[in-house]
Amino acid sequence: GTDKNMTWILFLVIIKSQMCEGQCGQKLLTCSCHATCVSLENCCEDFKDFCVDISPYSGSMFGGTDFVVLGVSFNNISNIFCRFKKEIVTEGYVDDEKRGHCTSPLLYETGWIPFEIFTNKGLNNSRQGAWLSVHTGKLDSKLKVQLENATKWQYYGTPNTGGSLKMTWNVSLVRAEAVNLELWGYREQGVPYSDSWKAEWTYLYSLERGHPNNGTFTFIPKVAEKPYSDWELGAIRVSSSTYPDGASNVNAAWSEDHALAWHLEESYREDSAAWALKKCVTWDQLEKTLPNFLSETIDCPCTLAQARADTGRFHTDYGCDLEKGSVCTYHPGSVHCVRAIQASSEYAAGQQCCYDSTGAQVLTFDSIGGSTPDRGHDWGSPPYKKPPRVPGSSHWVYDVLSFYYCCLWSENCHYYFTHRPSSDCRTYKPPKAGFVFGDPHFITFDNVSYTFNGKGEYSLVVAAEKGLLVQGRTEQLTEPLAVNATKLSAVAMKEGNSDVIEVRLSRLFSSLEVLRNQAPLSFSEQTWMDLDGKAVFSYLCNVTVMFPSGAGVEVRLRERTIVVTVLLPEDFRNSVEGLLGNMNDDPTDDLISRDKEIFLANSNAEELFSFGASWAILNESSLFTYDSAFLLDTYFYAPKHNPYFRPVFELPIMCSGKGSQFCKYDTLVSRSADLGNATRHSFNSHMSVVVALEPVVSCGWIPPPKNGKKEGTTYLQGSTLTFSCDAGYTLQGAAERKCQSDGRWSGDSLECVAGKKELTTAKNTFSVLL
Repeated sequence: GTDKNMTWILFLVIIKSQMCEGQCGQKLLTCSCHATCVSLENCCEDFKDFCVDISPYSGSMFGGTDFVVLGVSFNNISNIFCRFKKEIVTEGYVDDEKRGHCTSPLLYETGWIPFEIFTNKGLNNSRQGAWLSVHTGKLDSKLKVQLENATKWQYYGTPNTGGSLKMTWNVSLVRAEAVNLELWGYREQGVPYSDSWKAEWTYLYSLERGHPNNGTFTFIPKVAEKPYSDWELGAIRVSSSTYPDGASNVNAAWSEDHALAWHLEESYREDSAAWALKKCVTWDQLEKTLPNFLSETIDCPCTLAQARADTGRFHTDYGCDLEKGSVCTYHPGSVHCVRAIQASSEYAAGQQCCYDSTGAQVLTFDSIGGSTPDRGHDWGSPPYKKPPRVPGSSHWVYDVLSFYYCCLWSENCHYYFTHRPSSDCRTYKPPKAGFVFGDPHFITFDNVSYTFNGKGEYSLVVAAEKGLLVQGRTEQLTEPLAVNATKLSAVAMKEGNSDVIEVRLSRLFSSLEVLRNQAPLSFSEQTWMDLDGKAVFSYLCNVTVMFPSGAGVEVRLRERTIVVTVLLPEDFRNSVEGLLGNMNDDPTDDLISRDKEIFLANSNAEELFSFGASWAILNESSLFTYDSAFLLDTYFYAPKHNPYFRPVFELPIMCSGKGSQFCKYDTLVSRSADLGNATRHSFNSHMSVVVALEPVVSCGWIPPPKNGKKEGTTYLQGSTLTFSCDAGYTLQGAAERKCQSDGRWSGDSLECVAGKKELTTAKNTFSVLL
């Protein structure tokens, strides 16, 4: 590169060495693609000569995707090989345009997978890159084999099913004129939770060989013979017929993994319910020998509003999404489900929470469609490859197939729900939200609001015990006119030794850019990325970063400015400082400067400006990227808080009404009604989140009395349940019970007593034994 480039590179070495030291074991510069650390002396003059971009950059974790290396020309006689994770080698090729191609391998994990490119089986790699391995359930339908009427495939052989099955695929995914259609099976063997526990994807047999690559195949399933019928979970692979049966890591298209009802043995088809009951009982016996993971799973939010607002700990379950029509195959009666983002600490278990159209949580005690914890988290958990951490597949083995055995193929759900009871939310504690928006205005975790118009880089959140840092950059408002006010233009964050995630305005302020350790992340193919224990979700003009602690940071683009919500769970109580204050339900200690000087919420604007300026960061603690002359001159070489920038402190018009002061302030200062309206919209959205996250009292589930009935399935404060008895029984106790503010049900315990009837006289009502 140029001398100027090397100048700022050397400065980056200084300020980023501590970050890279934690990631790579030595003081290194992040100069390669997707945050792969390499030593400074290995950096070449042009980074592109060392790191490559590829297209597509993502695909199914099952592998088989053909990707092209961009910006590099290869010799036509070169033999290309790619090595993933320094252990899995796949063979590539050079096309007529001298572009190199490689094939992604079968992986047992998701997230960014580093790879190296070799030519002619050379021992020294010349280039490196990263491949994004994606959970098959999150993959675009155009990128996988589609099972037409998938329910029919997975119920095949049960009563009133049969006939032909059909699959389709995008012919461009497989580079061949003729294809083989293969069934692959998955299983986990060994002693659970021991070193012998292994995950295995294996080729079983071919449905057809040499089939034209026309994108469709229809067949009538045959009964599988042992040992193939022992495989009850699998996927279909479409690959070139030039490969031998079951060839590993070749160009192919895969279906999602699914229950292999259509290939099970004759005994299953003769009496599927009896066959499934035996499987259910066997699973029940196995569960009794395995560790109890329920005590360490996170509690479900009490309401749908809480579940959708708690974005640091829960995310929409792609299998039951209100925004996509609520097709809740495994949770009938629910309209929306969320999953805990992080697996549990010891057993890597998951939590799924489902809600009905009223917003109430659905419990398995009341409905087959209720919320269920999972022994295997559907999205997996680092280090992934070890069961039950394999994304998707482990969840199928321990949580979904058993649901088929006990609930879908037979009517024995009591076995399943004994081991997978719903969390009833009685110990759920919602997070607290801090907010930055508009010009910019701040609302702390304890709901103190103020305006700080400093220009520079500042600490929004510092949580030393958790290692969480969230920093914000502000710049002067220049649209529609240059005025003495600022806006938030970038946010950078990390937790512990995690990667640094930065979200910033694009050059034209029309979109958000996301960087991971200074390298851009593209969301053109995927909206969700697993990043070694944390996750980033980007959709339209919204980015959400989710950390292992349960902290979440939402960044949104609003009228050419950045709006930020930081969500912190209860574990952060009394351990936070910065511009968003402490989090302890005490608003009097939120505005404490870095020097521990206390400011009042009603302090004048200049005093609050002094408070904000105290939280300017230092170069050595900066998480930001300085990759342009503007950023270097304005923020790196300049003071982190610009002492020469003086904003407008007072306005001639005072505003009334909750939140109206922010809208009017921004309109007057910026001279932009659009910005004022965006500020009003942002404030209203934040208040909706605050309301949604208000604590809710749950009294817990009550069963119906034996020989009786219960009306009502909501167990929150103010809810009423009504009880009655079957014919021939009399209710003793309160027929109606109400959930009270102390978390207890009104009335006494009740029962339905046999052999009683009521005799009524003109003056008395009494009961006698028959």
